[in-house]
Amino acid sequence: MRGQTLGLRIVPVLLAAYLLLGTSAVQPQAMAPDAALSALWEQPHDLRDQDLFNGPWDAARAPDPDAVYTFLRLKTTGTNPGVVVQDPAGREWHVKQPPHNDHGEEGPVEVTVSRVLSAVGYHQPPVYFLPSFMMRDASGTRQVPGGRFRLHDGTMHSRGTWLWQRNPFIGTRPFQGLLVILLAFNSFDLKSSNNSVYDVRLSGGRSEQWYVVRDLGAALGESARLGPTRNDPGRFERQTFITGIRDGFVTFSYHGWHPELFRGRIVPADLEWAASLLSGLSDRQWDDAFRAGGFTPAVAGRYLRKLRANIARAQQFSNAPAAGAVERR
Repeated sequence: MRGQTLGLRIVPVLLAAYLLLGTSAVQPQAMAPDAALSALWEQPHDLRDQDLFNGPWDAARAPDPDAVYTFLRLKTTGTNPGVVVQDPAGREWHVKQPPHNDHGEEGPVEVTVSRVLSAVGYHQPPVYFLPSFMMRDASGTRQVPGGRFRLHDGTMHSRGTWLWQRNPFIGTRPFQGLLVILLAFNSFDLKSSNNSVYDVRLSGGRSEQWYVVRDLGAALGESARLGPTRNDPGRFERQTFITGIRDGFVTFSYHGWHPELFRGRIVPADLEWAASLLSGLSDRQWDDAFRAGGFTPAVAGRYLRKLRANIARAQQFSNAPAAGAVERR
């Protein structure tokens, strides 16, 4: 009885700590109130030509599956284990490896969702997936579990985080559409600590600022706050996406953190906008996105059937009467 009482006391403390880390504890370093919409999203004029296997950074940036990587240090952030390694070309990679629990591997999901977001116009860092790789450390050279490889690219300098609850894009169609797309994948871990503002050096000496959603692996599973399972086709198939329209706003079956991002904010026109982008991808592109994450065709097929059902659901509700939304061009 005493143990149960102690547990009941601890749970609220853990919840409060999580909320603190996800919002107020995250200090945005560069919140430009007049940031151009292109810092978040750019219209994909060649959507059907996008390469969803290699992504926008192309195959030249990809990690070499046959190389031996030198261990630099353990990854110290996030809930999944991982390492920071260097390849023979001197490039630094942050590798997110499979978890020690049964909550599902994030790496494949993160790469796949990242490929889709970048194809439809949202900025993403260079991420790739390797199922395993050779690593050299003080104990020798051996094969270790792979996962998501994110390149520490010298052209991208992080200026800090940006907040879901306070940013220059709230109320715009691309911001609302981003939330819809993430919900279609059943992303449940929408912490501001996963968001980064980058200064990006482009060719010709030009530079841009990007508002990026990183660490996208908490998806394609169930929606819950404590101990949810990601990367689980059975749970993803059973998850309801849209539940209806209430007072002109879309309601979702979302049980993750920060439901205030969706409650009384998303209108049917946002569904139409997001569904139009996602439905513009070809079957080959969807297949390539899941192949990039290392999914087998059978598992990818299950995810794709559910995603297509979610897109159809969004289109079904897109013509419902709405309370109106701010559209910024």
